[in-house]
Amino acid sequence: MMILFIIVPIFGAVTNSAGNIPSALTDTVATNAIMTSFFCALLATLLIFVIGIPLAYILSKHEFPGKKIVDSLIDLPILVPHNAAGLALLVILGRTYPVGSFLSGFGISFQDTIFGVVVAMAFVSSPFMIRSAQEAFSAVNPAMERSARSLGATNFGVFFHVTLPLGLKGILTGCLLTWARSVSEFGAVVVLAEIPMTAPVYLSNVLTTGGLNAALAVTGLLVIIAVVVLMIFRIATSKSAKLVF
Repeated sequence: MMILFIIVPIFGAVTNSAGNIPSALTDTVATNAIMTSFFCALLATLLIFVIGIPLAYILSKHEFPGKKIVDSLIDLPILVPHNAAGLALLVILGRTYPVGSFLSGFGISFQDTIFGVVVAMAFVSSPFMIRSAQEAFSAVNPAMERSARSLGATNFGVFFHVTLPLGLKGILTGCLLTWARSVSEFGAVVVLAEIPMTAPVYLSNVLTTGGLNAALAVTGLLVIIAVVVLMIFRIATSKSAKLVF
């Protein structure tokens, strides 16, 4: 029943839009929106990888005052409605607000720019990266880390040569989930940075102006791309894990 619940709507979207998918492929606005989503999602994933992996490691390997509070805050972006998350980011990074105004003086603007799209995507998808990495690090046998230290490895050496490689499969899964969640983000992005237009924003505009039939063509194209990308990532993740182990 669960499989049917997932497959039937996807199959219905593709079959009802099959005839119009070629026209969507030749629509430069649609393809540009898709490429913008992919590129911004990649940047958001890299951003969360750089700042999220260290936090995941600390939470999985160390105890400190306030750890439970920090651990709980990680899931907050999932619980907050995403249009509300966009508004929260807007009142911090908007051009007329203190932080946004200060950064604008250095030529950095988040409102209706690619930077805003990346930040909005990163904010809502960050829990997926952190939780996956946290689980992967927790699964690493502490005895192996202690053995490395006993042989003279520094804490950084243990992390880069033992903990990180052994947790790579979980981290790659986190990267996939973060990227996929970023690509599909609409609420936070449309509030903070409607321009440049991402695929979900473009789809919403097409549905509003052209109706269901016009939107179905883009929907079918996005579903097919999502399936292809998912298969590629799964194969790449599996092969990377085998190379490590």
